[in-house]
Amino acid sequence: MSDFTNEFWSGYVAVLTILGIAGCAILLWVQSRVKIIVPEGESADSTGHSWDEGLTELNNPMPRWWMWLFYITIVFSIGYLVLYPGLGSFKGKLGWESTGEYQAELAKAEKDYGPIFEKYLHQDLKVVAADPQAHAIGERLFMTYCAQCHGSDARGNKGYPNLTDKDWLYGGEPDIIKTTILKGRNGVMPPMGAALGSDKDVENVAHYVLNLSGSTSDPIKVAFGKDKFAACAACHGAGGKGNPALGAPNLSDKIWLYGGSADTIMETIRKGRNNTMPAFHDFLGEGKVHVLAAYVWGLSNDKALVAEK
Repeated sequence: MSDFTNEFWSGYVAVLTILGIAGCAILLWVQSRVKIIVPEGESADSTGHSWDEGLTELNNPMPRWWMWLFYITIVFSIGYLVLYPGLGSFKGKLGWESTGEYQAELAKAEKDYGPIFEKYLHQDLKVVAADPQAHAIGERLFMTYCAQCHGSDARGNKGYPNLTDKDWLYGGEPDIIKTTILKGRNGVMPPMGAALGSDKDVENVAHYVLNLSGSTSDPIKVAFGKDKFAACAACHGAGGKGNPALGAPNLSDKIWLYGGSADTIMETIRKGRNNTMPAFHDFLGEGKVHVLAAYVWGLSNDKALVAEK
């Protein structure tokens, strides 16, 4: 209710709410006063409708307790809207808001679990990765905050990196992973279609890129694409090995973020790509991120090696 862009929408919601409650009250009042005209010779509670030789539709009034319960509900709704938020941006007489309750829960959680994360924060990430309790905590953090993009098995999806292999855009050292989670990343591949020239040039470069990883490619297009690849070498390197400082991927392996077909690579070259990894520093805090980073690092490292370190 605090996100209204102007007062019009606040008033709009408030008016609709009040009209809805008033409409329910008027409908109940009108229906409780309706009188049915009974044809002569019919029962007082009959509607005059009958079927199948004597099956009669009656018009018994609603039970009084049910009507009063409805009236009580309407009165309760009015009292609630006076005390609590519900009428647009009006905060209610009690001033209650869900964010306050949320902050109270966070404060309690910090009091209960803060010392645990503080303990791990002063340990080396590889040591934390080998700790069974830290691993379990990191797994729960991952399932809550990371699985939506990277998958519950951390193997990623189209546009979201696989965290269980050794292929890292910015580097796979524990401290680098922690920095990525803390600060986020914004990976930008600029559109290169115009820089390369024609669509034919784009296709040739795509086949040259396929050849770098040993994938099926057209040798003639590879030969023509080699010189044009110079426009890409500034980021990916002359051999297409990538540059972790820029987040430029290694093109000489067979690991693709969006797919490794010629058409997909051509689309990437023409239109570029723009990926954002959100920063979690303010949301989780460094203690939780430290444990989470240790868990993520452990995903791509042999458990026996983790235990040794």
